[in-house]
Amino acid sequence: MQKRNVGSAAASAIAIVVMLVTARHAMAQDAKATYPSMAPLEQYLMDDRSAEIALAQSAAPESISRDADVMVLGRHGYETAIHGKNGFVCVVERSWTAPSDDPNFWNPKLRGPICFNAAAARTVLPRTIKKTDLVLAGRTKDQMLDAVAAAIDKQELPAIEAGAMCYMLSKQGYLSDRDGHWRPHLMFFVSNAAPSAWGADLPGSPVIASQDIQEHSTTFLIPVHQWSDGSADQ
Repeated sequence: MQKRNVGSAAASAIAIVVMLVTARHAMAQDAKATYPSMAPLEQYLMDDRSAEIALAQSAAPESISRDADVMVLGRHGYETAIHGKNGFVCVVERSWTAPSDDPNFWNPKLRGPICFNAAAARTVLPRTIKKTDLVLAGRTKDQMLDAVAAAIDKQELPAIEAGAMCYMLSKQGYLSDRDGHWRPHLMFFVSNAAPSAWGADLPGSPVIASQDIQEHSTTFLIPVHQWSDGSADQ
């Protein structure tokens, strides 16, 4: 799997990164893993369901998240806690959506609030759900990654739909031990796009790219200057 080490945001969505989170990428190279294996499941769960709902909704401005579906993580995977009406889906991703060589891959403290638009909810979120189901079923990291890649190749998981994007604007997220909530940002998901097509990673460009060869995807990340509560990023 090839990816750019650019800081710790979803990537793919804590996806990528999604599934996850590019602010974590800077820790991936030349770093000794602090979390070599999965912790007990209880450490990844949130005891207060209402708190997880609120954290998920904090990923996007209230004008978006108030009408979005909200999913929370239970012992057997993600389940819908609120049915919305605008096509968006807000969730709190856990560490296993990080790139495979990220030292935070099994970090139980990670919480990545993310709100997918309808296109991403149909074609990116299923990858997060699949990864989560496999991890909760006891699969190893390598087994999970191989299973997801195989499901994409067999079209059991859909190709990324045009226009797929998400909001990650929460002050309350925790994306890595080094960066905490990092910066507010948007992510755009594309199938097999060259970073150069967006002018990503060039001097002066605000666009950051992360490629995942196994998942046939490229995530473009664009930092913004405002959190979901309207306050400025300082």
